[in-house]
Amino acid sequence: MKLNKTILVGFIFILLGGVIFATDLLNPIIRPITHLFLMGSSKGKDIMFFGLLGLLLILSQTIPKEIDVTKYLKISIVIGAVLLILGNLLEVVFRLQMGIKLNTIFCAMSNTMSSTSILHTHLLKSILGEVITQIIGPFVQSNINTGVGLYSYVPTIGFLVILLLPVLFVTLVLANQKRAWFTNFLLAFFSSCLLIGSFDGGLWATPSIVGILGIWLVYRNGYYLNLIIGTVLRDKKLLQKNEEIQPTYRNIGLSEARYLFNRSLPILIILIVVALRFTVAFAGAEPDYYTVEISDITDNVDFGDIPIEKISNETYRVDSNYNEMELINDLKVPLNNSCKYYTVSWNIYSYL
Repeated sequence: MKLNKTILVGFIFILLGGVIFATDLLNPIIRPITHLFLMGSSKGKDIMFFGLLGLLLILSQTIPKEIDVTKYLKISIVIGAVLLILGNLLEVVFRLQMGIKLNTIFCAMSNTMSSTSILHTHLLKSILGEVITQIIGPFVQSNINTGVGLYSYVPTIGFLVILLLPVLFVTLVLANQKRAWFTNFLLAFFSSCLLIGSFDGGLWATPSIVGILGIWLVYRNGYYLNLIIGTVLRDKKLLQKNEEIQPTYRNIGLSEARYLFNRSLPILIILIVVALRFTVAFAGAEPDYYTVEISDITDNVDFGDIPIEKISNETYRVDSNYNEMELINDLKVPLNNSCKYYTVSWNIYSYL
């Protein structure tokens, strides 16, 4: 492996991830950018993103022999889609086993509060979090939530599903070998998003959608993306490298309408996925009030200023004017060491 610009850029991104881990100095600069595609970016996500981005760029230069990168890109898309779907099915299995409604946010209160829902699952994250905690636990800062509170609730099948993650990583590395610099960076970026979203968020999470659909966009239109950028920047090396690639979909034997459909299909899929995500969120919303179920609650819990109404010993209601995320975070304060877990019915209307 010879040192080149791509490898140097990769090391810079890894160094940036290390700086974010060691200090909060760059947070005001980095966080406003990363939260756009990492869905409410946190310090832990930022570290993983830049670490993965740098590592994928470096590894994209490691294999000297020619391999069928298009084949491995297709395999990555299939494995990525399967992993995302299985991650959300795992959430369904977990809720059926626990007797919890599908349209709720589950918050485990062992160790630090860890939440999960069908719209944003953290069950697979808790497995990785447990591994990280066992290896470098003392070095993990308190403001990085590893999700280990959910670890004891993960269905057994989850430990098999998580095995797809390293397989996906390998196929993504193989799919990004010796590509033109623009699609090389795009694939490293989208791959980092997909890997993060697959265990931190699941099928409906922003990084998952950005990752899987971005990779598919490169698969279908990578040739044309390089062509456009190379032409705009007048980058002769990029255009020359791009000529080694054959566009996946060409207008050969196809009608103009069929050709345009093939080219625009990724955009159509993006719109369908986003629409389906919001359909699920609105269909499962409980707009009149929040239903809060608290397991094994201790006596005399002081909820402070939270406008909560007791229905039974474990069932409570909260005014729907409360923002969903604020309610979840506010409840964890009085319920710390005062219950086993609690669930909150979701209400997307509270974000409007």
